[in-house]
Amino acid sequence: MTEASDRPDHSMLRRLANNIETALHRLARAPRGRVADAWPFTWEQAGIAAAAALVLFLVGMIFLDGAAIRGVAHLPRAVVWFFEQVTEFGLGGWFLWPLGLLFVAIMALPATLPRIPQLVLAAIAVRVGFLFVAIGAPGLFASIVKRIIGRARPLVTGVVDPYVFSPFIWRSAYASLPSGHATTAFAVLVAFGTLWPRARTVLWIYVALIAISRVVVTAHFPTDVLAGAVVGGVGALMVRRWFALRHLGLSLRPDGTVLLWPGPSLRRIKAVARGLLS
Repeated sequence: MTEASDRPDHSMLRRLANNIETALHRLARAPRGRVADAWPFTWEQAGIAAAAALVLFLVGMIFLDGAAIRGVAHLPRAVVWFFEQVTEFGLGGWFLWPLGLLFVAIMALPATLPRIPQLVLAAIAVRVGFLFVAIGAPGLFASIVKRIIGRARPLVTGVVDPYVFSPFIWRSAYASLPSGHATTAFAVLVAFGTLWPRARTVLWIYVALIAISRVVVTAHFPTDVLAGAVVGGVGALMVRRWFALRHLGLSLRPDGTVLLWPGPSLRRIKAVARGLLS
């Protein structure tokens, strides 16, 4: 016979499911501002930007990619070793797993908490959800697109050839464009930089190290990294605007810029945490 302590807490699971459903509903609801505010640019501007990015990519592929990979072969082994250690911190899991688990933990807390702790936890949940979506959505997009494009990684063919493509092959060796690590790094820059602007200097150092590491370890061509920067940065900005239009911890000023709502102080968060632990 199963002991009561071994049985699953169905009330907690039900509460978790209901809270996540509510969060998804709020995330998918219609914008509170004008529909025209959904995009900060026109289709013509988007087309011009896309064309300019394509030209820069082609120029980089012709003049930069091969030279950069050949140059990496002459770097001291100590430098390569350093970037081999650094590059692992560009994996999205370093951010998505802790954020996802924290979000689930908050969603599973009982609704009988006093009003102030509930408000604090709600504010934290919105910010954690924003970070998760802003980092995870561009990363998912890059993971799918790179396998559709099918660009070979720098040394897959045995020679440095930036023009090898095998679309829809769905193999890691042909998933070079865009760089997933660069996508994650630039999404982290935008997402965390939005919530903690004073950390942007440290975030830029992190981004630079990850971007350089992907070329040094010959996992990507420089243009793959640049493409990842665009996907990660623009993707996170789009998520940020999505949250702002729905007043989820953010809003839009009259001039179209994003305003971060004040969050709970560290002192208040510590007080709530002590109350939960007790």
